[in-house]
Amino acid sequence: VQLQASGGGLVQAGGSLRLSCHASGRIINIGPMGWYRQAPGKQRESVAQITSGGVTNYADSVKGRFTISSDNAKNTVYLQMNSLKPEDTAVYFCEVAHVSLGAGEEYVAARSWGQGTQVTVSS
Repeated sequence: VQLQASGGGLVQAGGSLRLSCHASGRIINIGPMGWYRQAPGKQRESVAQITSGGVTNYADSVKGRFTISSDNAKNTVYLQMNSLKPEDTAVYFCEVAHVSLGAGEEYVAARSWGQGTQVTVSS
């Protein structure tokens, strides 16, 4: 399973960006999906999570500003980021739990990460 993230870029403080992450491959089922971020010199942190049933969870630092959503039919998770702040600057990664077909047609449960997309917020 491969994840392709997109939508990052440079934006002024107060602006908005929408990240997308599409999962492709021999996917049988998609489970919880989430977004993480890692700023220079800092550890990777969870930003937002969504279950296959649509239950969401957010880091306190982004509550009220970011919205995670998913399109299960398209195996895609989104992160709408509004009222961006300079401290939101980081590389954003998506993570998806999934069940896919292995080489021997067996069911394989795993989690995959996207390649990361840079978000830079200028003051």
